[in-house]
Amino acid sequence: MAGSRIGVLGFLPVCFLLVMLCPVDRVFAGEADVVAVEARQGSDGSWRFDVTLRHGDEGWDHYADHWEIVGPDGTVYGKRVLAHPHVSEQPFTRSLSGVAIPEMVNLVIIRANDSVHGGGGHEFALPLPRS
Repeated sequence: MAGSRIGVLGFLPVCFLLVMLCPVDRVFAGEADVVAVEARQGSDGSWRFDVTLRHGDEGWDHYADHWEIVGPDGTVYGKRVLAHPHVSEQPFTRSLSGVAIPEMVNLVIIRANDSVHGGGGHEFALPLPRS
């Protein structure tokens, strides 16, 4: 019985060391989440999207690098590239104008991407308020 207890106790420091060796930015920054979206259709029929993201940007090695507007069938209608990390600005909102979306599409998904995890964070389904 005592031998098994020593084995477990000897294993714990090894587990602790392995956890401590994990890159911190990959553990804490997580995936980029879409937290709010506003959409307006212009007089020319194109759309403007104001998208708010939250992500634990750590710097150039791990940051939210873009978001996309996607139709139900997977068609990407627009992509907003984020040119730099937003370490001290969380959450943050960026816009994209001139997005052409066919009249028959009445719902889009806004999804974010980060430079380490890619996609996978919280997405936002938005019914399009047609004029």
